[in-house]
Amino acid sequence: MSRGVSMMFRVITTAACLALSPPVFADTAASLQAHSKVVASGSVPDEAARAAILGKLRDLYGATNVVDRLEVGGVVPPPNWTEYMTKLLVDNLKAVHAGEMQVNGTQIAIKGNVSNEAMRQQVVSNMAIALNPTYTVNNGLVVSEGAQGVLDKTLSNRVVEFESGSARLTPAGIAILDEMLLAMKQIGMPRIQIIGHTDSSGNRLANIGLSLARANAVRGYLIDKGVPADSLSAVGSGPDHPVDSNQTVEGRAKNRRIEFRLAG
Repeated sequence: MSRGVSMMFRVITTAACLALSPPVFADTAASLQAHSKVVASGSVPDEAARAAILGKLRDLYGATNVVDRLEVGGVVPPPNWTEYMTKLLVDNLKAVHAGEMQVNGTQIAIKGNVSNEAMRQQVVSNMAIALNPTYTVNNGLVVSEGAQGVLDKTLSNRVVEFESGSARLTPAGIAILDEMLLAMKQIGMPRIQIIGHTDSSGNRLANIGLSLARANAVRGYLIDKGVPADSLSAVGSGPDHPVDSNQTVEGRAKNRRIEFRLAG
């Protein structure tokens, strides 16, 4: 008797919190390796299914990031199986970190980390909407509490530097942003609010404008480096939230800073 179609998608990375979660089939596994390669392996019912699945994976992760190890034949799918499986391969799967999705017939199990409860429910809700009532989805997703900690540890109380009185990043500031970019990739590119702060010297409204311009400069740099624009927002707080005294040179330097906060 031919085997029934099953699907598993696993993402494996060397980064502690980084992972995505697309699917795979009959003994199938897809792995995101340390070099951002998605490896799809396992058995699918026919060439059309293989082409459709790989096409969706390539749309999600880029053609050069998908390694095809799928086998064709020897499995019997439920009705319209390929159509349903490709409907599962949508953008919000990329919000799942250190994740795995398995499909055995009409039984689907997904596990991994997400940044908040709303996303945990949204991922599975979208899956259920894409399927017919004969499919069941086991939600093993958990909310990770480490993402903000990764951002904070990476910044490590350092100040993203700008040229004096401007929103032009210095080389030292860019170096810190490159580290933050790696941290964002590690935690799966969640929505992040970039908050600009100044010291209290000068006009408050001018400082608010400068802090916003600097936050936007950081946002623009990260977008140019590949961070999705809709995952980043910029806010200017001016001098209103100091972390140290504005009465000393050292304190003012600490207050002129960029903050990265999970936006939820």
